[in-house]
Amino acid sequence: MFSNQRQAEILRLVREHRTCSITDLAARFEVSDETIRRNIKALIADGHLVKVHGGVMLPERLDEPPFQRRMVASRAAKQAIAARIGERVRDGDSLILEGGTTCVHIAQALAARARLTVVTNSIEVARVLAPRNGNRVFIAGGELRPDDTAAVGDSVLAFLRQFHVRYAIVSVTAIDLQGRFMDALPADVAFSLAAFAQAERRVVAADHAKFGHSALVHAFGADSVDLLVTDEAPPSALAGALAAAGVEVEVGAAGLSDPRVK
Repeated sequence: MFSNQRQAEILRLVREHRTCSITDLAARFEVSDETIRRNIKALIADGHLVKVHGGVMLPERLDEPPFQRRMVASRAAKQAIAARIGERVRDGDSLILEGGTTCVHIAQALAARARLTVVTNSIEVARVLAPRNGNRVFIAGGELRPDDTAAVGDSVLAFLRQFHVRYAIVSVTAIDLQGRFMDALPADVAFSLAAFAQAERRVVAADHAKFGHSALVHAFGADSVDLLVTDEAPPSALAGALAAAGVEVEVGAAGLSDPRVK
């Protein structure tokens, strides 16, 4: 494929999916990341695209709230994870679900389930699940973050302690190769730990882009997790650390036509 043809296809994909990552574009076209960077350089210079962390997007998307941009980022991977969890959760189950974008995708996948009892700190999760199929949704009160409209603070943690649920489902920012789970914000770590304390099964939902990285706050070790649901098998070092801690790993298959952004 000639460079100009590839540039046209890149522009088409970004228009279709709103954001695309360098890594996934390189995989799609079977070229190096550096080749993609050269291809998009002219598109950025001409104002057709703008560069964001790890990828590109359309200029008119820059005014979109960050949470909505993250909902699109890694969308195929998050939907694969959500579908896998949607298969595991049964009608009538109880769960705590936090408010990250992966968990909002999970809430969407659970929309077909009935009679769920859902405890959450997320207005978005509650909005998806509260009106459906006889579900009961309990939402924590507290300070709402302007970015994702999730409630945080001591009142949220106290609220969680009232409940006993089958699943606590949380997301993380990073998982290093030693099996340490990390997050960007202390408030999210506090929520995850409080949720795990109230659950029979402790579930982490994290796409493969989180593997082999670190983040600001250490959340918990692999021995605190019962199940990791992801979109690709972990690298061998991480897989070994998870297996040694007894963590079950389930992999959902991502669609091939939806580029992802990290």
